[in-house]
Amino acid sequence: MLEESKVYIGSSTKPEYLTLKLANRHGLITGATGTGKTVTLQVLAEGLSDAGVPVFCADVKGDLSGIGAPGEAKDFLEERAHAIGFSDEYRLKAAPAVFWDLFGEKGHPVRTTVSEMGPLLLSRLLELNDTQEGVLNIVFKVADDEGLLLLDLKDLRALLTYVSENVDAVTASYGNVAKATVGAIQRQLLVLEQQGGAHFFGEPGLQISDLMKVTGDGRGAVNVLAADKLMQTPRLYATFLLWLLSELFEELPEVGDLDKPKLVFFFDEAHLLFDEAPKALIDKVEQVVKLIRSKGVGIYFVTQNPLDVPESVLAQLGNRVQHALRAYTPREQKAVKIAAETFRPNPDFDTFTAITELGQGEALVSMLEGKAVPSIVQRTLIRPPSSRLGPLQDAERAALMAASPLAGVYDEAIDRESAFEVLKARANGARSAREPVEAPRQTRESPGFSVPDFGWSRSRPTAPAQEGGRYDEPVSRPRLDEYETSAERRRREERDERVTRRDSYGYGGRQTVAEAAIKSVVRSVSSQVGSQIGRALVRGVLGSLLK
Repeated sequence: MLEESKVYIGSSTKPEYLTLKLANRHGLITGATGTGKTVTLQVLAEGLSDAGVPVFCADVKGDLSGIGAPGEAKDFLEERAHAIGFSDEYRLKAAPAVFWDLFGEKGHPVRTTVSEMGPLLLSRLLELNDTQEGVLNIVFKVADDEGLLLLDLKDLRALLTYVSENVDAVTASYGNVAKATVGAIQRQLLVLEQQGGAHFFGEPGLQISDLMKVTGDGRGAVNVLAADKLMQTPRLYATFLLWLLSELFEELPEVGDLDKPKLVFFFDEAHLLFDEAPKALIDKVEQVVKLIRSKGVGIYFVTQNPLDVPESVLAQLGNRVQHALRAYTPREQKAVKIAAETFRPNPDFDTFTAITELGQGEALVSMLEGKAVPSIVQRTLIRPPSSRLGPLQDAERAALMAASPLAGVYDEAIDRESAFEVLKARANGARSAREPVEAPRQTRESPGFSVPDFGWSRSRPTAPAQEGGRYDEPVSRPRLDEYETSAERRRREERDERVTRRDSYGYGGRQTVAEAAIKSVVRSVSSQVGSQIGRALVRGVLGSLLK
């Protein structure tokens, strides 16, 4: 029954598959609460992993973490496997799960810098209006021109204070900036910090390549984001996933249509991405969904109602799994009608009626096949998962994290000199050397949980190997001027000369723009986009597309 080039989903009158070659054409999983969306996501993640495709998904309710442990033999699972003719192939096994958590509690910490987030997504995260977003863009421009690194929220807070104290000079150079507007941004920043958003900003930042690990036996990593706590701040959850999509788009090279995707991204609770989103943002999401396919990435939105996804985005989602919907109110009836009309009809049953009659673990399935043409919709029994239904225990999760190929890589935050320290030194009249404080390493006791040996490769091809911890010692980076054109070098030298003259009048030293931009340069060189090296800091595709 199983085919190497396909992922088995379940059976209708015939086996239903997701074709790997077409998995990057994106998809949609919808259905009411309790109808089996999470299990369908788990089945797809297992199948893609077995095919060597890394997966990223969010564990919104906490029960998806069981994918990291072998399933338990249960009668109803065996009955479902027998009913669909899957008994011979059905095996209980764990998927190679890697756990992540923005708060660093239930997974490896996920971080990015304020500069990489950029003013567009940060404005969305802070719920700023147009005027406030304009001022935030000016603040980022000041940081570029002053050579100030914006790594974490204290850097941004310090720069906002600096702009407020020098509002006349900033207004004269960049446009009108009101102290009241800066104050409003500072208040929203405080709200974000109180919600735990500060954990997301800092270093070491997430390396996209770490989401694309493959085990020794060729199985793709299943990256699980612990989102049960994160969901208490829906705007942070949606902005984080949007940032991650933009980073994937920015860093991955064009590859066209591959035999299988390089990564499949499941966006659970997708309505949070589009709730109250401005049209400009929705347009850019649509553009990313269209273009990221050529990077070898498939995006699958998971939500209760197909109305949660704008029509312009919905049209890009070719692989569909529709669980049961209720049709008691006019809005619910409209949702069922829209869902039914998006399927290629089956003459054997009425699609509208079938959606309201589906049982738990049953779905209408239509996948792309042949020349990317949707198949006729089929009423399908979803296969049982091989991994555990339900959450991991805390001790089991800790054991898996300790055995992870990324154990110790992201656990300790690095706080290097940036805008906060530079501006503080200016205020004190001199810059002082900073002595880094060693944070104690956390150790975990090994519980009585047998962790599967997936044969993870612990190599990091994107960074030079180091003795001891990979982030313990500074890495030798190429200098910016090694890649500059003669015109760019002349402008840099003139700029540095102006800085030297300015410093001689008592303004204090500062970091050059060349130093502030070095990370973007290295990333640009590695992605073979050297023509962009002379540009300002790259802050993600969504920000750049609006320019």
